[in-house]
Amino acid sequence: MPTVPARGAIRSPLSTPEPLDGPVSLETRDLHCSYAGVPALDGVSVRIEPGACVALVGESGSGKTTLLRCFNRMVRPDRGRVCVAGADVATLPEVELRRRIGYVPQNGGLLPHWRLLRNVALVPTLLGRPAAEQAAAEALELVGLDPARFGARFPRELSGGQRQRAALARALAARPAVLLMDEPFGALDAITRSDVQIAFAALRRRLSATTLLVTHDLLEAQRVADDLIVLRAGRVEQRGPMAALRSAPTTPYVAELLARALAGTQPETSA
Repeated sequence: MPTVPARGAIRSPLSTPEPLDGPVSLETRDLHCSYAGVPALDGVSVRIEPGACVALVGESGSGKTTLLRCFNRMVRPDRGRVCVAGADVATLPEVELRRRIGYVPQNGGLLPHWRLLRNVALVPTLLGRPAAEQAAAEALELVGLDPARFGARFPRELSGGQRQRAALARALAARPAVLLMDEPFGALDAITRSDVQIAFAALRRRLSATTLLVTHDLLEAQRVADDLIVLRAGRVEQRGPMAALRSAPTTPYVAELLARALAGTQPETSA
């Protein structure tokens, strides 16, 4: 049963069992994070406008995944602020926050002892949504997995690419206002990868979901994202659409990254 706020209390955007209303913003302010004294994020301030899709790119160790995970409190920064829909996530219940943010981890994160349809229906079920299994079936269809064929299978009975598509379906099943995606298409073959990217881009626009994704593939980022944020050693090197980065790279590092991408040599996988 949801908690009833005290009279006169200000209800945070995430304090009810209802989904976030419409597109929401994501923002960090002077974010610092370190592991064993080694900086992972060094004063990162970014804002993702409501409904936008932004890709985090850069080499291994640049801080991409660390930044992504700050938004659902899987990483807690040393200092600075992280805001979702204008609310500081440090003040929000982390379980409630995570149920309202679609998240695709790099390894998929499916529960191995649950059949696929139940896996995908997890978040709608936790949110008390009606027809959770129907929402899961629709999400599976969206990513190219026939629920009649795959819904009763366990994750171990799927290929790596099928598991990754199922993880994407699980993130989409509750129609979240925010999507966080860590290398979401990495396990797919080239043809399937392109198909799922196109389907994902169409759905994101229809849902107006605010999306932040990590990728090591700049051409993939160009295909699915409005903007790219280039990170290096925990700092933002440059931000903008791919065309702007290509025409006017602001640092030698950005120019080298683009040159390698266009030559078909991608940087290392995500940090």
